[in-house]
Amino acid sequence: MKFSLSSILLVALAAESTVASSWFSKAAYNKWHETELERWLSDHNVPYPTPADRKDLENLVKSNWDSKVATPYNDWEPAQLQSYLKAKGTEVKKGSESNKQSLVSQVQSAWHESADTASNSYNSVKDWIFDGWTDSQLKEFLDKNNVPVPQPRKRDTMLAAARSNYESIAKKLNQAAHYPGDWLYESWSESDLKEFLDERGVPVPQPTTRDKLIASVRRNSRLSATQMRDSAASASASAKASKESLSDALLESWSDSKIKEWADSNGIKVPQGSKRNELLALARKHRDTLTGDKVASSASSAFGAATSNAQNQYAKATDDASLKSEDAFNEAVGSWSDSRLKAFLDARGVPVPQGGKKDELIKQVRLNKHKAATGWSAWTFDTWTTENLRDWLSTQNNKVAKKSGATRNELFKQAQDSYASASKSGGSNYASVTSYLASATDAAKDSTFDTWSDSDLKSYLDSYGVPNYQGSNTNELRAMARRNANYFRYGTSTPQGSMFARLQSGAQWVFDQLKIGVSGGRQTASYEAQKAGDAVKEGATSATNRAGEAAQKAGDKVKEEL
Repeated sequence: MKFSLSSILLVALAAESTVASSWFSKAAYNKWHETELERWLSDHNVPYPTPADRKDLENLVKSNWDSKVATPYNDWEPAQLQSYLKAKGTEVKKGSESNKQSLVSQVQSAWHESADTASNSYNSVKDWIFDGWTDSQLKEFLDKNNVPVPQPRKRDTMLAAARSNYESIAKKLNQAAHYPGDWLYESWSESDLKEFLDERGVPVPQPTTRDKLIASVRRNSRLSATQMRDSAASASASAKASKESLSDALLESWSDSKIKEWADSNGIKVPQGSKRNELLALARKHRDTLTGDKVASSASSAFGAATSNAQNQYAKATDDASLKSEDAFNEAVGSWSDSRLKAFLDARGVPVPQGGKKDELIKQVRLNKHKAATGWSAWTFDTWTTENLRDWLSTQNNKVAKKSGATRNELFKQAQDSYASASKSGGSNYASVTSYLASATDAAKDSTFDTWSDSDLKSYLDSYGVPNYQGSNTNELRAMARRNANYFRYGTSTPQGSMFARLQSGAQWVFDQLKIGVSGGRQTASYEAQKAGDAVKEGATSATNRAGEAAQKAGDKVKEEL
């Protein structure tokens, strides 16, 4: 399911002022139902006793509220911390890429909201819970709950309908509405849930279940909405700056006599003997306070012309950025070995075509790139270090674990065989294996590649069928290993190719084009002032600079009219 970044940006800009929180003396969770308190604790992995009375649950939420809502980044993995810093335009300090403590400190310095703002946002969940939904998801939700929406069904009208009917729908379904339940995502497939998280750079634990996916979506929805609005606000500020710059360019194109004529027509007194710099300063001072300001209206017209011509290019820029990640994934899996392709599908419960050709396997992998892994497998040990593998085999009383010269490859194969045996026999033996895996997986993150030898890295890449690694240095081998490991586990290259970075880059493309147009307009204006009446020549004709060309032509047209 494809997310339209350009439409989301436009709605976010319009909704920027919608979430004005009311300030309450009591915390939002004070009015939650017991089931909502339990749901919040479960979503944030906070254990709670059962049964428990409401007061105990509320106190437990209270004691964890600040760390989970006001400063959630303390629980993030290094990859997600880096993703946030990138989205904020903050460069990660060199050498701290895998240092969680350092990354947390950097995120804390760049954090975007106060504890009060974060807490009060939960007084009106409906204001942000739908922000990241696609148009088709909104339509399905409204249709399912018989909510009429005026034609044509635009995104902003569907959002307004979903928000205004949220509480009545919950009441009709006999559901609590303060902290959203699973009912809200009833029409979402597991792939939809995972894609929502993939788009926002949120790592999806593998293996996972539908309940865990919904919990993760719910836990990250508010932060996602906040980041989206921050990006929209930044885009709006950049647009305003570009418009101001365009006004300046037009003012500077005027001769001294033209500025005096404009001042006279608008009732502005011009001191005798004023120099050009003084005339320009006087014009800038009064341009925004006058109605019928020819400079402001001309600038607005030129800006509108530039953005209008840039819209198609902006859509293309965001779509191209969105497709880059997909293209990279498709290219990578195209070189994978048959065993890797089959393992990817098997881990996600996708039937593997019997006797299928490689092209058929690749097609199925690409179709299921957003499908979450549903259980442990022999490939779970894929990225474990030699030490992790040895510790695991020791719990299974495996003789190879005690062998001093055992290579990582030997330990890995023994671990796979041990798992396969336990899986086949089932019962308590298999239960103990999966229990150990659940507790040990956190100790085997992406950073474990940092301790691998070159030969282990090459052997690992061989299992994917990755070609052309000969001659690569250690860092390049690690990068290739991480990239393919993330493709295999998440279906995306890294959980960092988030929509916020793509949205920012797409918006920045537009403003870069406007700046180009402003610069071109200023240069042409200076030339025209010197020539005083010469015919204006058309600007650059390059297709890649259409937005800049449009702004230049608009500026030239204004001067001709003057």
